Amino acid sequence: MSTIAATSVRTGGMTKDERFVILASSLGTVFEWYDFYLYGSLASIIGAQFFSAYPPATRDIFALLAFAAGFLVRPFGAIVFGRVGDIVGRKYTFLVTILIMGLSTFVVGLLPNAATIGIAAPIILIGLRLLQGLALGGEYGGAATYVAEHSPPGKRGYYTSFIQTTATLGLFVSLIVILFTRTILGEAEFAAWGWRVPFLVSVILLAVSVWIRLRLNESPVFQKMKDEGKSSKAPLTEAFANWGNAKIVLIALIGGTMGQGVVWYTGQFYALFFLQSILKVDGYTANLLIAWSLLFGTGFFIFFGWLSDKIGRKPIILAGCLIAALTFFPIFRMITSNANPALEKAIESVKVQVVSDPALCGDLFNPVGTRVFTAPCDTARAYLAQSSVKYSTAYGPAGSGVKVTVNGTDVPYTDAKTSNPAVLAAVLGAGYPKAGNAEIVKMSNPFDIFKPQTAAVIGLLFILVIFVTMVYGPIAAMLVELFPARIRYTSMSLPYHIGNGWFGGLLPATAFAIVASTGDIYAGLWYPIIFASITFIVGLIFMPETKNVDISHT
Repeated sequence: MSTIAATSVRTGGMTKDERFVILASSLGTVFEWYDFYLYGSLASIIGAQFFSAYPPATRDIFALLAFAAGFLVRPFGAIVFGRVGDIVGRKYTFLVTILIMGLSTFVVGLLPNAATIGIAAPIILIGLRLLQGLALGGEYGGAATYVAEHSPPGKRGYYTSFIQTTATLGLFVSLIVILFTRTILGEAEFAAWGWRVPFLVSVILLAVSVWIRLRLNESPVFQKMKDEGKSSKAPLTEAFANWGNAKIVLIALIGGTMGQGVVWYTGQFYALFFLQSILKVDGYTANLLIAWSLLFGTGFFIFFGWLSDKIGRKPIILAGCLIAALTFFPIFRMITSNANPALEKAIESVKVQVVSDPALCGDLFNPVGTRVFTAPCDTARAYLAQSSVKYSTAYGPAGSGVKVTVNGTDVPYTDAKTSNPAVLAAVLGAGYPKAGNAEIVKMSNPFDIFKPQTAAVIGLLFILVIFVTMVYGPIAAMLVELFPARIRYTSMSLPYHIGNGWFGGLLPATAFAIVASTGDIYAGLWYPIIFASITFIVGLIFMPETKNVDISHT
């Protein structure tokens, strides 16, 4: 195929060139998300490789902080690359972002570990994570803008919805590659060196996506604007120093992407975390459960993008936020009931209390994992939370020390941060299940999905994915349509990456911090429920409907 020429916006059906534009943009973005998710999926192994000088708990903290760094810098990448995209062009900017992302990921696969090069290993790793986050901050806005500016009026929701499938597909592909590599090599070899394979494979994906993107020309809207001399010379100033546009940026964040981000990360990432860390489902099974739910649900991104062209972006996005906020609690309780029924029974029937002098109990809220708890009351509660034991805190008289009661019986407590045999024996004796209990859902192979217990969990996870597709399917079209062409890349990228990178990206750690501080395994759901509810209210009042706007205006 020859290089795609920029053509004027058209009103007919999808042409061969337009299909190629969508394929090129979507495929490249799948690869971007694949690269980004690899680190999150392999964080514990990477912690052991690059932070081996520290105790296991500290390794995990550092590994998660390095992962979080990629989320935190995404808005800065949006500003940097958004400015370049509005000045230089859409095509060349998102070509640069995929090169940075892909090469950073490939280098992680080659990077010697801490045992080989010492402190340089984690420093280089964190630097690569920052580069990945910056690149991802610029990638999404470029791909969404590029596709939207090639779309005929009345079909932007449908066309851009293919971009919206990429994050889920990227996660899905990364899970499949990891599972396949683990199966072929075995856990021991995978942990020793096989974890590098998915990172190294990304160079093939990078080569394909760069080759495809090099065959594209600039978007017709941007090319026309540039030819007429109407492109912005200072997009940051126009986007954020001008209150008229800055106000729309804030509305897009609070009334759109904030709620969309928390619903999305709850339905995919927190659901995976909840299965593994709270319900004690083994990693292989948890990843397969999520993978199947994504496979069944991904097509609904396109459905809701198409539907938004008919009835509007706003009603679908806000309905997704509202329905999710109203149903998260019952859905996650049903997931517990099916994935680990013994745990559900124990939560309902076993009463566990930590009784302590109030002066010995602090605040367990630890969303970034950097705090170290030393007081016996705090270590006792943290231990129970990590063991998925529901507990309450009661205060005894001053100087009374700390004790744990299980169904009214005092249990000797020793100040142990990682294990406490007496407490463990007491909660197991009262009905809490052991890790690996036969009642916990388990899949022995990828196609073991027809058992009632397994099918029920996949069905519930599928419902969560439907919520994700409702809020995420139409969001790209809405963001593109909110802003004028001359500052579109800059303006839309920032609220998207704050909503998803900060409010969404920090959700799993923050939600578990709430669980640990309250002793309730469902309490972390208040985080997405509150922010999704705020988005529903603000969006309902302030967010304009955008589906019929002319996106060629400057």
